Amino acid sequence: MTYSIVARDQETGALGVAVQSHWFAVGPLVPWAEPGVGAAATQANIEVSYGPRGLDLLRGGRSAPEALAELIAADEHAEVRQVALVDAAGRVAVHTGSGCMPYAGHTTGDAFSCQANLMATAAVWPAMAESFSATRAPFTHRLLAALDAAEAAGGDVRGRQSAAILVVADRGDSWQRLVDLRVEDHPEPLAELRRLVLLRDAYELAGEGDRLTGEGALAEAADRYVAAHALAPDSTELAFWAGLSLVAMHEPERGVALVRQAVAAHAGWAELLGRLDPGAAPGVEETRRILGNSP
Repeated sequence: MTYSIVARDQETGALGVAVQSHWFAVGPLVPWAEPGVGAAATQANIEVSYGPRGLDLLRGGRSAPEALAELIAADEHAEVRQVALVDAAGRVAVHTGSGCMPYAGHTTGDAFSCQANLMATAAVWPAMAESFSATRAPFTHRLLAALDAAEAAGGDVRGRQSAAILVVADRGDSWQRLVDLRVEDHPEPLAELRRLVLLRDAYELAGEGDRLTGEGALAEAADRYVAAHALAPDSTELAFWAGLSLVAMHEPERGVALVRQAVAAHAGWAELLGRLDPGAAPGVEETRRILGNSP
């Protein structure tokens, strides 16, 4: 009762799963991925163990087709399952059981598989594949584009409720995640998931700003903080740090306006401004001077 995509990014080797369903909290159930190993989506009359067991088989040296064949052979209810795997080499395997509720089906492409069941139309999974292949964007946003295309083609016959996206790198420890975001219950889960991905992108930029500040590269840090705030203009956190960095780069009018924006939203930012060590946060002393005792 779900549509999903599993894929390997042919440029970076990243592996990912994105999913939407009219079911509460689809994120803990359908998407599974491990750096340098593979990704899996398990859905329909879901057997959650297909996810971790599939990754175990891939980690043990099976290809995606070999792993899926073992999973299906061991399941006496395989006819009601829908499962897709992609391995670290980009090999894909997918199964839509004959007992899955229509419209149900799947389509595969270069290192990806799109699958869906209980859809409003049979156009859903082909639309996902076409969108993923045609979209020119970072991997995470290509996965989101596939979900948007599914919804535009009719989506789940019951509507929408939850969504999730999971992306891992081409190598790393089993617990490491590049993106791991979930919308558990929302009237527009795809719009909310995209908002969270943009917010995550913004915080990645802010993290780069922190690193550059520590290295003394204040101009570059300011660029990152300002770019982060532009991606997420409603974030008081990002407004505050972008403001301080602008003050440090001799743009006090713009910078103080952003600090004021944060303080107006929550007075605790004024308290924090008074606590910060100027050596660790360039722009603090000048901002304090401009604001005085009435931020």
